[in-house]
Amino acid sequence: MDNSGMDDRALMQRCLTLARRALGRTAPNPLVGSVIVQAGTIVGEGFHPAAGQPHAEVFALREAGDRAHGATLYVNLEPCNHYGRTPPCSEAIVAAGVQRVVVGMVDPDPRVSGGGIARLRQAGIEVTVGIEEADCRKLNEAFVHRIVHQRPFGILKYAMTLDGKIATTTGHSAWVTGAAARAEVHQLRATCDAVIVGGNTVRRDNPLLTSRQATTPLRVVMSRSLDLPLDAQLWQTAIAPTLVFTEATAKPDVQKVLRQQGVEVIESTSLTPAAVMAHLYDRGCLSVLWECGGTLAARAIADGAIQKVLAFVAPKIIGGSTAPSPVSDLGFTTMTEALLLEQLQWRSIGSDLLIEGYLPIERLTLKDIRTN
Repeated sequence: MDNSGMDDRALMQRCLTLARRALGRTAPNPLVGSVIVQAGTIVGEGFHPAAGQPHAEVFALREAGDRAHGATLYVNLEPCNHYGRTPPCSEAIVAAGVQRVVVGMVDPDPRVSGGGIARLRQAGIEVTVGIEEADCRKLNEAFVHRIVHQRPFGILKYAMTLDGKIATTTGHSAWVTGAAARAEVHQLRATCDAVIVGGNTVRRDNPLLTSRQATTPLRVVMSRSLDLPLDAQLWQTAIAPTLVFTEATAKPDVQKVLRQQGVEVIESTSLTPAAVMAHLYDRGCLSVLWECGGTLAARAIADGAIQKVLAFVAPKIIGGSTAPSPVSDLGFTTMTEALLLEQLQWRSIGSDLLIEGYLPIERLTLKDIRTN
């Protein structure tokens, strides 16, 4: 079996499949899978399960044992060449006598970038780079964004009717989309490290914000006033952790009650989406899901806290001139100012449609929008 061309691509896709097994559990580390092939047969596989655990290549090398000598190793991200919480994978690959290494993409981390590949080539190992690179980048888009911008990757998710409403004029929103779309959202939450809502969402919807799966994100509430119901589901911290951001000195009595229920409360002098994302970066978050209402969504977009949009569209018409929309005022007055999503994809989920795209790199700032 010639491990080149389509075979290289298929084996790199296998690396990505392995890497996805750890979705939502590796932050702040990337998702990585590795496969070792000897004489046309897979002799070792592995993936990185969590920060502080061995890297994917180490697991694959352990499984392969002596069969790694003279073999080809596939990995979707460049092997590390530095001592962090674990030893460098490049040295383990060299020591195992691997003959060829196929890398999906160069690591954007400056501690690694190109160094791992250079070390392998210095040891006489043949290295091929860039196999299925687009898919490799897509899988680790949050990691790349975190490394390049020192911020988590922000995803805005909302469900709306065909006429652009997220609720009726009375605020009723259960349910805009069908069961299949809601199950998709649970899957999405399981891949994220935090999910953010504002006080209005807590008051109106009383959400639980869990994934209904083994991994569930940190639940985050942004509320300046701390005018929040004390019996909200989000305060059930035995189910999942909850973090509340509020302004300094806001309702000390409410803060005390929340802390007694295990809720973490942080007082901030600058309660903005950017400040919250900076804090979540320091906590090691990769992906942050914004499931907020239109007002906070507009601020998050304007603050550069959103990179990707997932819009679930239901084939329903609700009407209502005052019914809320997914994104409130951005200060635009002409259609030419509209933010045009890039790299669009869409697919049907049950009877609903999911539209996925990325906001343009050029960012608004908060001063550009009307905040009255």
